[in-house]
Amino acid sequence: MTPVLAFDIETVPDCAGIRRLYDLPQSLSDQEVAEVAFQKRRTQTGSDFLAPHLHRVVVISCVLRDAEGLRIFSIGEPEAGEAAAIQRFFDGVEKLVPQLVSWNGGGFDLPVLAYRALAHGVQAAKFWDQGDDDKDFRWNSYVSRYHARHLDLMDVLARYQPRNNAPLDEVAQIAGLPGKIGIGGAAVWQAYRDGRVAEIRDYCEADTVNTYLLYLRFQLLRGALSAKQYRSEQGLVRAHLERQSEPHWREFLQRWPGD
Repeated sequence: MTPVLAFDIETVPDCAGIRRLYDLPQSLSDQEVAEVAFQKRRTQTGSDFLAPHLHRVVVISCVLRDAEGLRIFSIGEPEAGEAAAIQRFFDGVEKLVPQLVSWNGGGFDLPVLAYRALAHGVQAAKFWDQGDDDKDFRWNSYVSRYHARHLDLMDVLARYQPRNNAPLDEVAQIAGLPGKIGIGGAAVWQAYRDGRVAEIRDYCEADTVNTYLLYLRFQLLRGALSAKQYRSEQGLVRAHLERQSEPHWREFLQRWPGD
């Protein structure tokens, strides 16, 4: 079977880069540096959500389904720095050549990973291949918007029309899934400043499982899974979570009654 890798990232402002970009004094704290960037962004767009190149990756959470079963894991702080985490993610793509699945990954997660990989000198040959090394990638690559090796569920369900985009949390809950668990994306920067990296990881992992479960529902929708196969794959996720002891998985299961 082709491995499936659903993923999500959580980020904070790249304060070191912002400090260099705007020639800000070293005496400013990271919080003050970030606020400068937020203010500039609000002036430009009315929102303080920074452009992708001004983010730094804290964690990459993944659901991997392959012939060996199902795994849920995160890479990033505190075990690994940003460069090592991003390299490990792209090393996985290189080794497994998986079906990548995301929610708004084309609009945010992958641009952030690309900018940060460029900044750190990360290598990701398979991800960027468009047929030069593997002729099959000429017709189905990770980087072409309408190719299928990366499935951005939000983009596909919106029929590539931004006005139809919908939040993962709302779509998941409407579909009977738990939706977001924990701190919420808007609180990640404050949680990071408070040293609550574990909470950020828990939140990111829950989002990734929501994404993977919506992917299974989408596979049922488009006929790639039969009803029996869908129930079996969904049961695999539930059985895996039932073996976990962490509080965020206990909450996830409590909020997921199942189909």
